[in-house]
Amino acid sequence: MNRVRDLRIRADLRYVASGWSTLVTDVHGRITGVDPQGFYAHNTRVLSLERITIDGREPAAFSTANVGAHAQLSYAELDDGEPLPSRGLYLTIERFIGEGLRSRLGLHSYADRPRRVEIRMAFAADFADIKEAEGGQHQWSAEVTTKWDDGLRELRLDCVHPGLDRAVAVSVDTTAHVRYDGDAIQVDVPLPPRGHTFIDLFVEPIFDQQRFAAPPASYTETSDSAGRARAILANELTRLRSTNHDAAAAWRAAIDDLATLPLGEPTAPAAPIAGLPIYQHIFGRDTLTISWQALLAGPTMLRDSLYLNAAHIGQRIDDWRDEEPGKLLHQARHGPLSALGLDPLSRYYGDYATPPDFLVYLGQYLAWTGDLGTVRDLLPAARRVLDWLDRYADLDRDGFLEYRCRSEAGVKNQGWKDSDTAIVDEHGQVVANPIAPSELQAYHYAALRHGAVAFAAAGDRAFAATLIARAARLRRRFHPAFWMSDQGCYAMALAADKRQVRSVNSNDGHLLAAGIVPARYAHAVARRLFAPDMFSGWGIRTLSADHPAYNPFSYHRGSVWPVEAGTTALGLARYGCWPELHRLAEATFAAAALFEGHRLPEVLSGLSRDADHPYPGVYPDSCSPQGWSASAIIALVQALLAVRPVAPLRTILVDPHLPDWLPDLTLEAVQIGTATFDLTVHKRRHGRVSVRTRGDRIAVLRVPVRQALLARPRQRASAAPTR
Repeated sequence: MNRVRDLRIRADLRYVASGWSTLVTDVHGRITGVDPQGFYAHNTRVLSLERITIDGREPAAFSTANVGAHAQLSYAELDDGEPLPSRGLYLTIERFIGEGLRSRLGLHSYADRPRRVEIRMAFAADFADIKEAEGGQHQWSAEVTTKWDDGLRELRLDCVHPGLDRAVAVSVDTTAHVRYDGDAIQVDVPLPPRGHTFIDLFVEPIFDQQRFAAPPASYTETSDSAGRARAILANELTRLRSTNHDAAAAWRAAIDDLATLPLGEPTAPAAPIAGLPIYQHIFGRDTLTISWQALLAGPTMLRDSLYLNAAHIGQRIDDWRDEEPGKLLHQARHGPLSALGLDPLSRYYGDYATPPDFLVYLGQYLAWTGDLGTVRDLLPAARRVLDWLDRYADLDRDGFLEYRCRSEAGVKNQGWKDSDTAIVDEHGQVVANPIAPSELQAYHYAALRHGAVAFAAAGDRAFAATLIARAARLRRRFHPAFWMSDQGCYAMALAADKRQVRSVNSNDGHLLAAGIVPARYAHAVARRLFAPDMFSGWGIRTLSADHPAYNPFSYHRGSVWPVEAGTTALGLARYGCWPELHRLAEATFAAAALFEGHRLPEVLSGLSRDADHPYPGVYPDSCSPQGWSASAIIALVQALLAVRPVAPLRTILVDPHLPDWLPDLTLEAVQIGTATFDLTVHKRRHGRVSVRTRGDRIAVLRVPVRQALLARPRQRASAAPTR
């Protein structure tokens, strides 16, 4: 099969971002007025057009690239129509993203005589919500007025709408003469022989009278909260070396992306966004999942993500927002659709995964860091989450979590698979609410257990014991209610009438990761996940290819999500399913190798890896970079090493099982508690694996995972067909 490499997602666009700001251009670095191009601040497009002409001609860049996380540089040639040795005129366009946008135009003459050029710059703003610009369907409109201030050399564009106070100012800094002719800003620029000059454009959003300043013209990190967080992460995140190029390159791409995604919220700056270009806001479960899967690379993201989610805990009953006391946030956006109340997403709580995830990851954070101070700070929020789980999340008091969307504009499905048509029965029909998905029960089980660890460590052992008892009861009820013996796997959900939703799907990977699967069934469950209808060769499909509702390019009905590779890998390691883990790891690293920079996109299609499909294609609106696709690479390596930290004891437990195609790896600057060390694992020719550390003193114990010992193949369930 011919090797495919360097696939690009959204190949007609480039985007660069910082915090709440994103610049989306065409491949030449231009904002041409075509959706979704523009400069966005707080989910609002404040610049929808930027047309630059020089002596009446629009320059076309011959080279454009992003520089770091927050900058972009384009080179363009301006043909002066004269023969050599004139050697022409060149333009550079440098973009710097912070709370505002700074564009530096550089004119560089290689001619032997003086030149004079006329630059015209036209701008427009529509103040569209990024969701509108992405989809091309605008749900509201407003008049936009323009006003030129000759003294300030500033063009102001105002959104005239009673519900929005939003504007943008475009100002010019240059020593040349500047004027505005009613349509464009015009600059007459004299250029000496072999000389150059620069013009700075400042695009500064003004929301509710607050002006967001453009950053300095510097390729070093910005000094705002997002820039400082990026600098911290770039220094913190663990590096990986290996003789396997694809694994090393995928890890490098992952940590590079994770270091570029902090939202920069003042009290939790390192908490990441979900992905670019459309998920640049607070996303509760995404923020937590990214940070948890990336713990082997560093703990700062998870600490800040826990604080960020605790700060947005539900306060009241609000049906429009699907809010309840103690419930955690699904997402919070600042765009016009939310600000005008056309959707509830300015503060929306329609998600059942975030609350139990918060408790799981609080316990995990303690295990990796030993940071009892942070855990104590967050225990009040943890108690409120537990109270929500007890009072509100089990609608019919049958012991299982089930959701019902109450908001007229809310999210129908509020588990991991949250698209409207994600939960379908075995006949392909969409299942009506209320629904009790299998993975939410697993999250709840893990939440009780990990929450118990946090409370016990803080001294409340009696409360911790009650949580452990609740978890045990849930585990006993779960298996008989969800197990499908004829399929050798678990039902996707229980419907409102408590009948099983008998669709074979990827949720079982989450069940393995949470530890809710009885050990004697674990290998059967793993085998079912890797049957041909479920495993595409690039990953595990969200829905079986044999299902009547299967669609390989859908969001959750047969596509492959790299994020699930991370979670499922940890579950396979938990139960010692090493052959399946190695297949999943190989598939994920091979998929990463298809894409430019080894960067995994948000969603792959579910097409099979075969001679007819040299690459799988992607879901049409995939984000890239996508935070939890990046963090999945980190979790995969953690699973291959079976890393289990015990930071309070300055100890790390490992049980490495490296495949032959990954015979060695070195993790540089791993952090467990206050210890920082390098971890080298090497598989020798005879199959033995050596483990060495270098750096701060830490105990490394080679101990198999307990559930892996209980789930040895001789104890496998017999009623588990393979295909």
